[in-house]
Amino acid sequence: MLRAALALGAAAPLGLADTAWGAPARSAVPAPSSATGSAAPARLILPAPTGPHPVGMVPLHLRDTSRPDPIAGPGRFRELMATVWYPARSADSDAYPLAPWMTDGALRAFLADTGFPLDPSLAPLTAGHQGAPVHRTGRRLPVIVFSHGSGSHRGDHTVVCQELAAHGYAVVAVDHTHDCFTEFPDGTVLTSDDRVPMYPRDYAADLRFLLDRVDDLAAGRNPDVDRRALPAGLLGALDPDTVGAFGWSKGGTATALAMGADRRIRAGLAIDAPMIANPAPSADLDRPFMLMTAVWARATNPAAETFWSHLRGWRLDVQATGAVHLSYGDNMTLIPQAGKLLGMTEQQIQSQVGTLDPDRGIRIQQAYPLAFFDLHLRHRGRHLLDGPSAGFPEVVFHP
Repeated sequence: MLRAALALGAAAPLGLADTAWGAPARSAVPAPSSATGSAAPARLILPAPTGPHPVGMVPLHLRDTSRPDPIAGPGRFRELMATVWYPARSADSDAYPLAPWMTDGALRAFLADTGFPLDPSLAPLTAGHQGAPVHRTGRRLPVIVFSHGSGSHRGDHTVVCQELAAHGYAVVAVDHTHDCFTEFPDGTVLTSDDRVPMYPRDYAADLRFLLDRVDDLAAGRNPDVDRRALPAGLLGALDPDTVGAFGWSKGGTATALAMGADRRIRAGLAIDAPMIANPAPSADLDRPFMLMTAVWARATNPAAETFWSHLRGWRLDVQATGAVHLSYGDNMTLIPQAGKLLGMTEQQIQSQVGTLDPDRGIRIQQAYPLAFFDLHLRHRGRHLLDGPSAGFPEVVFHP
């Protein structure tokens, strides 16, 4: 129970949840509907990013030699998988294949664990062209690191990551090994392991390690353990002095902890984060921070209110009406699509992603993080954050 209290924020994307942090309720998942007859159902779809650039991506296999892996054996260190999303060169991107939402091994483990009876071949493709050359303009790319929720995976906010990349950011998303579904290049698949409790502080340590790898890439060094070739133009493309961070659920709490410990992070965004941790994020922050909330709103979550009181710089707290915890992230579009394939009722779908219209929920996730990082990393005026918007009447600003 203590671990559950400290590690709130498990994802169960595409699965059904009976708690705010996503414990799967397998018995509630209906069998696939036969109403579609013999026709093969369509692949699930992630909405396309709205930015001017095509998106590229590349996976990285990383090793943190400062932290031994407690269950891998003597002399073994913590290993992580990450994805770098970036703006790709328009003339070349179509020659590179679109990357899957999750690798096959991780996806199969994920579906088996959540009890969601979906054919893995129906999983979506991303907008990311794997290995495509980087779009270079003579200026380095601002960087954003991403931390997922407990028991999830680095692709759970692909919609946001690829949206930022399409607008000119490099986004580095990490799998928090032993508290996620991850697959390594040799085919090894790891899932959440109770022998390795993972707290927000451990996530934060992963984020700070990730920042070191950003420094490597910026300096022209390939941090991939296997020394796999990187996309043309990636080395030297990142700006290590213009860095932001965001996370969902436990990853949002980790974002606050990492920002408090590491001044390289110039702006932080927490998406429905409980802010419950040991230690709790309590350092005064003089840099911009934004909350996007649902079930972990300040009005009902004292930990979030306490964290809010430590924000000394620019701060903002917004909430989408009708949103629940799983409304933020790719769940917002994938659960309704998968639910229809499986014969779920509208009520069952809304019990997972709330009453917020899925298309509107996705658009909110594309618009508000981009506006936040544009304002504070690029110093571009984004009036969307000035107050309530007629274009987004669902979004409430909390003083």
